[in-house]
Amino acid sequence: MSTKENVLEIKNLNFYYDDFQALNDINMDVKENNVTALIGPSGCGKSTFLRTINRMNDLIEGSRVAGQVVFDGDDIYSGNIDVVRLRKRIGMVFQQPNPFPKSVFENVAYGPKVHGVKDKAEIEELVIESLKGAALFDEVKDRLDSSALGLSGGQQQRLCIARALAVKPEVLLMDEPASALDPVATAKIEDLIEELKEKYSIVIVTHSMQQAARVSDETGFFLMGDLIEFDKTNKIFENPANQKTEDYITGRFG
Repeated sequence: MSTKENVLEIKNLNFYYDDFQALNDINMDVKENNVTALIGPSGCGKSTFLRTINRMNDLIEGSRVAGQVVFDGDDIYSGNIDVVRLRKRIGMVFQQPNPFPKSVFENVAYGPKVHGVKDKAEIEELVIESLKGAALFDEVKDRLDSSALGLSGGQQQRLCIARALAVKPEVLLMDEPASALDPVATAKIEDLIEELKEKYSIVIVTHSMQQAARVSDETGFFLMGDLIEFDKTNKIFENPANQKTEDYITGRFG
């Protein structure tokens, strides 16, 4: 079996909100067509770390980064990076479903249109392909012109995934994508993640250790801004190298 390539290489990454250091010297590789889960207690830095990967933290006043995030051979924090193009290639799905107050079709078509796709047939093809990719098309094909706000929570979240897929990303970041959903909708999202990794590299923040164990190939355990341990998921859950990891996984804290 061939070794998977690294799609992202994070080297000595530090992140600051003004004087507060939220991430301390993080080193981690994300492999192609893998699901990488980030676990740890609330406020440990996992969502902050996720947002450094597509520079979403740039939007926070007073934030700064030291270290490197290497994607496709380039450090995304070097001066010549087109951040809009970067976020097209590294898509993001947030904790709360956030569809636009537009039709189902227009939600998915939005990204391609912003990035200059004008051909109606091409847009339609992208919308259908993305909805199918998010396992939603069969449920919404008769209501593409209806408001996305009329969908259930689980459908809205899959719509947001379709919206992210429509601009053809290479990496998909998911910040607790199922935390606002019921168990049935959560199971659909988890099944979808399993399918999506055939085409994309996925990094998911989750509060649920069971979810991390079910969906991911590799897991990183964060604690107070430190990456305590990063390894294959079964190793992290069955035979962690660090006592802090074991204490967290067995429920002794957190």
